[in-house]
Amino acid sequence: MDNSISLNKFISDTGYCSRREADNLITAGRVLLNNRPAVLGNRYKPGDTVEVDGSLVTAAKKEKRVYLALNKPAGITTTTELHIKDNIISFVNYPKRIFPIGRLDKDSEGLILLTNDGDIINKILRADNQHEKEYIVRVNKPIDHAFVQQMSQGVPILDTRTLPCKVQMMGRQTFRITLTQGLNRQIRRMCEYLGYAVTGLQRVRIMNIRLDKLALGKWRYLSDAELSMLMENIAGSTKVNNAGKPPANKSKGAGRTFTPPKPGHSTKDREQAGKAKATKPATKEGRSQTGAKSWKKEDPSKRAAKGRKDQHGRPEKNTGKESPDSKKGKRSGTENSFKNYRKKGRR
Repeated sequence: MDNSISLNKFISDTGYCSRREADNLITAGRVLLNNRPAVLGNRYKPGDTVEVDGSLVTAAKKEKRVYLALNKPAGITTTTELHIKDNIISFVNYPKRIFPIGRLDKDSEGLILLTNDGDIINKILRADNQHEKEYIVRVNKPIDHAFVQQMSQGVPILDTRTLPCKVQMMGRQTFRITLTQGLNRQIRRMCEYLGYAVTGLQRVRIMNIRLDKLALGKWRYLSDAELSMLMENIAGSTKVNNAGKPPANKSKGAGRTFTPPKPGHSTKDREQAGKAKATKPATKEGRSQTGAKSWKKEDPSKRAAKGRKDQHGRPEKNTGKESPDSKKGKRSGTENSFKNYRKKGRR
């Protein structure tokens, strides 16, 4: 089993610098791997020696992973920026560095997960991965079945349409909704579009993790059973957003749509027809552009300039102006025509 990692990741994991900065150090020749100059693409294996500017870089002690479930009260902002008042990190006051998985509106309350495991964040949050988040919502006036149906089918907000979701009535003004995406203030915007205002919103579940009886403002560690099932659920999830979006195609034919052949016409026939069409000269009202009679008339001044050259083979000065009589003479073969010029020896 290959337990190696990229050299830039190893340097970054030690806390020495970021991956990009590590790449710059490697490119500048300031990194040695096993006493040899490192190059981009090198991988680190346990037991290798790494030096930066002559100083030995040792592997950092792996930090124990932390997974917390918090019942966030309203008024707490989901941010890691400590200078912001009532931020979630200061509120939890955990002794180690952690960060929230996703967001929960400042005005909302309920379940939110915090961790120091960066590998699982996008796997949980990506809408492509179809991971459920469940909420209980209270609105300012009674709801009906039409409201439930519209919410479940998707609502146009933020220049898109929300994905279909599960909606269940719980009371005259309360409903339960299960989403697989997390647009900004999504539930509030959906209700607003239908003419309702949210007066209370609580998240009660993220995938297999439930809020249950956790008191408001308190946090707990995930149980081994919860963590095991969570990891199992995200095992096949991706970190990048790739579902529902075709890969970028930079080829020459990108953006063209395929038209299926008509009945009785094979693909080979269509290809041959296309080649014939490509070699056929362009026409205007049935007349060929390359025939004896051209569709576009040549500028008379240019036509005259072709025949008028001095003894050195250079064209005479062309003023770009010609009298109507001169043009008429050229067409009718009068004494001003090119033929008569030749007869008189004037070339």
